[in-house]
Amino acid sequence: MPRISVVIPCLNEAAICVPRLNALQSLREAGHELILVDAGSDDDTLAIAAPLVDLALTSVPGRAVQMNRGAAAATADVFWFVHLDTQLPEGAARQLLQQIREGAGWGRFDVRLSGGRPMFRVIERAMNLRSRLTGMVTGDQALFVRRDFFERVGGFPSIALMEDLAISERLKGLASPACLRGPVVTSSRRWERDGVWRTVAQMWFLRGAYFLGADPKWLARRYYPDESE
Repeated sequence: MPRISVVIPCLNEAAICVPRLNALQSLREAGHELILVDAGSDDDTLAIAAPLVDLALTSVPGRAVQMNRGAAAATADVFWFVHLDTQLPEGAARQLLQQIREGAGWGRFDVRLSGGRPMFRVIERAMNLRSRLTGMVTGDQALFVRRDFFERVGGFPSIALMEDLAISERLKGLASPACLRGPVVTSSRRWERDGVWRTVAQMWFLRGAYFLGADPKWLARRYYPDESE
């Protein structure tokens, strides 16, 4: 059976890293590996998380850089990129490996937002439908990819934002993604903090600007207004 290297980018997640990583320990018990890549946290995330993973790395900020760093250190033939605030459903690894055994080169899971607002159900369904129709995958959907596919496309482009859409475009040139129902549950904290409609409008604006050729560094400054990246 193929092994999985789960690559987890993080930054300042000390408050949630223990319960989230504890939930992934069954993957280690099954012979898979957890690789955490910290982008310079100043809240002890790295020290707290290190005993709960197989490999704890550091990198400069930027999810593309972090995930490429984790993939470079991975020992398995399947890479699974999982955000620390994303919860995997029971049997997710089994679903993933079944797709790999059936010939999938890459894929993702349907996503569910953690909040209880009815509007979140509408948003997540729209996200999943859009992904199925376009083959584009966001970071919240727990993208997985075979090592050979990842290496053929050169990994994540080293851009400040939209690295998930950029690698989706590259991988689509090799094969369509496997779309697993899951779902994985991702935190709705940004939506709740910034407002649902404001967040929807911001995401559509940023993605539209990206596809029209906007500089990812310019986009990142608007997505992370209070962060150096």
